[in-house]
Formats: sequence, C-alpha cells, structure tokens
Amino acid sequence: MSQAVSSQPLAFDLVSLEAAQNAQPLYHRLRTQEPIHWSPQLQGWVLTRHADISNALRDSRMVAGPMTGQFERLPEDARKALMPLRDAVNMWMGHTTNEGHLRFQSLLKRYFTPRTVENLRPRIQTITDTLLDAAVAKGGSIDLVQDLAIPLPSSVIAEMLGVPLTDEYMLQRWSRDLTAIFSAFDVQQLLQSQKSVMEMMNYMRDVLAQHRRAPSENILEVFMRAQAEGLVSEEEILSNCVLLLFAGHETTARLISRGMVLLFDHPEQFAKLREDASLIPQAVEEMLRFGDVVGFITRLTVAPVELAGQAMQQFQMVYLALAAANRDPAVFPEPDRFDITRKASKHVAFGFGSFYCLGAALARLEAHVFFETLLRRFPNVRPAKGTQPTWEPRPPLNRELRALPVEL
Repeated sequence: MSQAVSSQPLAFDLVSLEAAQNAQPLYHRLRTQEPIHWSPQLQGWVLTRHADISNALRDSRMVAGPMTGQFERLPEDARKALMPLRDAVNMWMGHTTNEGHLRFQSLLKRYFTPRTVENLRPRIQTITDTLLDAAVAKGGSIDLVQDLAIPLPSSVIAEMLGVPLTDEYMLQRWSRDLTAIFSAFDVQQLLQSQKSVMEMMNYMRDVLAQHRRAPSENILEVFMRAQAEGLVSEEEILSNCVLLLFAGHETTARLISRGMVLLFDHPEQFAKLREDASLIPQAVEEMLRFGDVVGFITRLTVAPVELAGQAMQQFQMVYLALAAANRDPAVFPEPDRFDITRKASKHVAFGFGSFYCLGAALARLEAHVFFETLLRRFPNVRPAKGTQPTWEPRPPLNRELRALPVEL
C-alpha cells in the first residue's frame, strides 16, 4: 500500500494560470501518470479517474463540509476575523455533517419534486422571452453572459425564495463575492465574502419577515413549516437561503454560457441542433460533460481511507476533479470530442449519490427552455464580429466566462 505523502511527488503545477485557463491537458496527465495525486500546493489529494471519484462520492469517510476545516489553516488573527463567515458556512447544506446535509436535503425534496419543477416551465419561458425581448430592444448586440445566462436562473431562484426581482442585480453582486469561498483561501477576498454573506443574511431576514406576514407556496414556506416542526433554526434558514441564492444560478449560468461557446466552437454540431431541436436534451448533457461546468468539488477525510491502493490519512483534503472524470476515456469513447448525439451519459457534473445536486432537474429545464427558445427565435445567433469570449482565470484549475458578445 502506498504511503500518504510521496517523498518525491510528480511536478504538476495546479495553481498556474495555464492550468486555470485550460485544465484538461493537466487532468489527462494526472489521470495517466498519477490518478490519485498528493498536491503540496493544495495540501490535498487530487482525484481524476471516474471510478475513483464515483467511489469517493459514495464513501461516508469523506465528508462534504471541508471548507470550515480550511479556515483552521489560516493564521489565528484571520480565523478570529472570519468567525462569522465560518459559522455561516458551517450551516450550509452540503457543508455540514452528513446528518445535517441529509436533514436539509430531505426538507428541500418536499419542494423540488418533478411536478414542482415542471410547473415552473411557463414562468421560465416567460422570463426567457422577456430577456430576449430586451436584447432585441438593445439592437440585438448583447453580452450573452450578463444579459441572458446570469439573469435567467437568477430571476428563477429569486422568485422561488420570494425575493423581489427589482433586487436581482444586488443579489448577483453579492453572489460574485461568494466565489472566493470555493477557491483558494485569500484572507482579503474572504473578508469581502463575509461582508456579502452577512448582508445577504440580513436581507433575507427581512424577506422572511415579509413572508410570515403574507405566506406563499415557495421554498421559504417549506423552511417555515420545518421550523415549526423544530427541524431547523432561523439562522440555518437564513444561511441556506444565501447558499441557494448563490448555487441556484451559478451552475445554470455556466451551463448556458459555456454551452453557447461550445456551439460556436463546433459549428457542425450547432448546425445539427438548428436542424433538429429534439437533440436539445442530449446537447445539454454533452455540455455538462464536456464544458467543465463544475471543475472540482472538495471533501475531507474524517477517517483513514484506502482508495485504489492509496492510503489517505484522517483530516486530509480531497479534490474530486469532476471535469476530469467527465473526460475519462475508460467511460467515454473519444472523450475530447464534443458530440451532441452522444448517448446516455454517465457524467458526474451534478455529483453522485446522496450528494447529487437537488437543483439538477431545474438547471436542465432552464437550459432546455433557453436553447429551444433562442434557436427558435434567433436561429442565426452568432459571435459578435471582431470579438472573443472574455475568460478570467480562477486558480486552482478554474476559469470564469465573464463576457460573450453575440449578435441575434
């Protein structure tokens, strides 16, 4: 059995700008040469094979709440300054204990039923059409990221949480500040994240009070009933509303915007989709697999673990490279080929098992409605002349699409 830390680890630079701008070549090297890799830079294990990541997602000894453990690595003065943020994150679903996660998951399953999600289709359609109408009013030259991909899921999750759409852009600003919590731990960025989290919680406190005065059937009502049953506290509700406002649009916005880039970059696939709209569900699955929509997620070992012959010690970070698993040639033939006709996919973009994303069905529905509507109304949508997508590197191993100028 291997030792927990190799004395001479392979030289894989996981925090370089090159790796952030395009992680797939590095993922391929890792998968081939050292698929369970100890990274001195990240002070954690990096997994790149589909089988290993699937097993890790099933393993109860790897918990999904390691971010609070990350806080303990900071200097003492930083830990004290960031205590409010640490306490808030510690209440987030998926970042608590397994028991806490399952408790919140069971509550939200009361709302995220197939019928409830499907019932949102008319409202998603209306929001999509409204955004496209506004794009036409601008003259048809727009930034697809800022004008469509972000506002659509932001508007949907805001309505689901009883947030006035007039405040949608304020929520987007707060959400951008939260991304630092999921990347490298920079104290100044985390202090800004903390400020936004506290502002969001106070904002949602007022929304919650308004909901008590005038209840409606939304996610807040599910939380209210659970609080009456003694299942959750008000602070847990507020913290998880912050998480939902962030997570409820981030992945879908990436799916829509990166999916559009993939279609532009693969015109033969785009032509197929224009000709046959019935391919949209398959195309969305291929966008999820190929588009690095979720680069990696983290786990913390709470007991010693042996995985594929590699020993991991207790309380070590584990980075599950979902984007690498989704290009594993052992699972996906020709994994580096974008093919919207690819059959049933075993991608793990939405996680796996008990930590499978509750909002996956909603994200798929939003993407289906968006692409169907866009291609029906504007089949000649194209990149704006003389422009390129604007990408912002976000080490480690990640980048954000900030702008995608298009002409309708």
